[in-house]
Amino acid sequence: MERSKFVALVAQALDALPRTFREKLTNVAVTVEDSPPKGLEREGLLLGLFHGIPRTEKSVSCSSPPDRIFLYQRNIEAICRSEADVRRQIRATLLRSARPRVLTCGGARL
Repeated sequence: MERSKFVALVAQALDALPRTFREKLTNVAVTVEDSPPKGLEREGLLLGLFHGIPRTEKSVSCSSPPDRIFLYQRNIEAICRSEADVRRQIRATLLRSARPRVLTCGGARL
């Protein structure tokens, strides 16, 4: 799948998340890369990764760079058979990767 199509599916997945969940993702950059850096796939196929400070550990008195969620396109595509599978896997990977950021999501249905 072309990168532009994959990025469009990521944008659609983000837009489809519940509002309360999306609000907690402000100042979070979602980045699509082909594959994870070498050394990160020790325990299997890595589909996505949160890089930042979990919400429960953030301090209002200390500034930090924006949190980031990385999605690894080749790995996601490797486990999917169709565009619909890719769409579902992007959503699932976003939710799983964003968990440290939105740990206190207030019970929104995801």
